[in-house]
Amino acid sequence: MVLRLVQFTTKDGARAVAALDADARGRIVNGVTSAYDLARKAIKAGVSLEAQLADLGLGDSVDIRAALSEGRVLAPLDHPTDSAHTIVTGTGLTHLGSAEGRDAMHKKLSGEDVLTDSMKMFKLGLDKGKPKDGEEGAQPEWFYKGDGASIVAPEAAFSSPAFAQDGGEEPEIVGLYIIGDDGQPYRLGYALGNEFSDHVTEKFNYLWLAHSKLRQCSFGPELRTGALPDAVTGTSKVRRGNETIFDKPFLSGENNMSHTIANLEAHHFKYSGFRRPGDVHVHFFGTATLSFSAGVQTKDGDVFEIEADAFLFPLRNKLGTAKADAVNVQPL
Repeated sequence: MVLRLVQFTTKDGARAVAALDADARGRIVNGVTSAYDLARKAIKAGVSLEAQLADLGLGDSVDIRAALSEGRVLAPLDHPTDSAHTIVTGTGLTHLGSAEGRDAMHKKLSGEDVLTDSMKMFKLGLDKGKPKDGEEGAQPEWFYKGDGASIVAPEAAFSSPAFAQDGGEEPEIVGLYIIGDDGQPYRLGYALGNEFSDHVTEKFNYLWLAHSKLRQCSFGPELRTGALPDAVTGTSKVRRGNETIFDKPFLSGENNMSHTIANLEAHHFKYSGFRRPGDVHVHFFGTATLSFSAGVQTKDGDVFEIEADAFLFPLRNKLGTAKADAVNVQPL
């Protein structure tokens, strides 16, 4: 069974959670005001999210399309009291890409002595990113994006830093987790994500990757429970006014990846600091489709639109730029 959850605020300003049917019709989940609360109840009871929801029951109907248009839909998982207890991270070089790109990569992989560090990492994933049971898989590239304050709601605008050299989309699948009181990670499910990044900074030198990733991100609108389909087909668009300046498909799911999701999870949660009870984890799994790679230079006002067949709603965010901050380090 696949359960789809959306967090939103009512017209009175109260938080609520809705469960959607296959036609995106929503009903409010009784007894909780957040997906976090629902998950914590399920963990405590030792049952699935579906079983916990069935126990709580559903109440009034809600029009999620209207809530989206009115800007009342939230990210589908957050920490309800402290954004610092949400950790946003991701992995790169995890996807095979298009057939043409894959062929070009494999040709380069034939010469070990000419491989860049990035290509060596990609080859490592191809060779050992899908380990058999009992084996340890290859460690992927990993990066930190920020805490919960870096998350932008669906339909809300990104605020790119004034010092950024680029602000571009990255259409990805996101894994959503809570750490239980037993110190173990529990995956609630998956969401559609935009792992917004500064590709000009990253391209200058891969050692600046960490800088390029310290940007906002967005995911949702819905949280999908259960297993992710082995193949996910989506579309990434950039709209400028009435014109679509970028429109290309993207592929995800393990059939289109060089790593299993279990391997990416194992190498993230092996660190004890990422198993702190009560924390939320948002983990981006990577992509192979970027408008930046097609030569697109984004501008304020551009709208990123990402959709995929595994999810009911598209994820949309407009690009904006923040004012420069005056930062002065004061000696004490």
